[in-house]
Amino acid sequence: MVLGVRVCTLEGMSPTAPTWNQSLLLGLAGVMAAGRLVAADMAPEAIDRPRYELEAMTAVLWKVGGGATPLTYLLLPQIISLRIPPINVRPLAGGTLVFRSRFSLLLEPIVRGPEHFFIGTAAVGELEWWHATNRFSCFFGAGGGFGWMDSEGHEVAGGQGQDFNFDWMMHAGMRYRTREGWQWSLGAYFQHISNRGMNKINPGVNAVGPSLGLSRRF
Repeated sequence: MVLGVRVCTLEGMSPTAPTWNQSLLLGLAGVMAAGRLVAADMAPEAIDRPRYELEAMTAVLWKVGGGATPLTYLLLPQIISLRIPPINVRPLAGGTLVFRSRFSLLLEPIVRGPEHFFIGTAAVGELEWWHATNRFSCFFGAGGGFGWMDSEGHEVAGGQGQDFNFDWMMHAGMRYRTREGWQWSLGAYFQHISNRGMNKINPGVNAVGPSLGLSRRF
């Protein structure tokens, strides 16, 4: 871009020696032109605005120890989440730290275990650290909720004791935002399901595994 500036000289003033006022005007014009160039070159996704996000996520969770059921469980969570606009945003380590909430619907086939499904809800607090380019982030979330399953604990030793249960989870990983506005995530997901002692049969399930998600702002 070429910025053309025409300097009109005053009587008795050399055209090669601009006054202080003229120098100031020329400097301001240069700053404004540079600002326009930077704004034109900036990718639209680099300007972050508070917005809602809808995410679809899938995971594979294997039963782990920790005092839970001795049975071998395998769950395939299918999770639909709504993330609300940030509650708190602040600069950190050259990037941006964002705190927001996520509300999820859990649809979880139980592939291995005496039960066949778990359907529930969860509310999660989530911390994200976004790189200065606003294209890459690391995140950590934790929260819980409740849900229902077809419990089999009274028929099968090690199964869950009642249909109504509570769930608690932790989720950590990385997100990448494409130039088209989609966000891919890859993470590790931990979930605990139990009835919190509401039934005398309460072995609970601890499960962990990888997750893959795709989200979009609206």
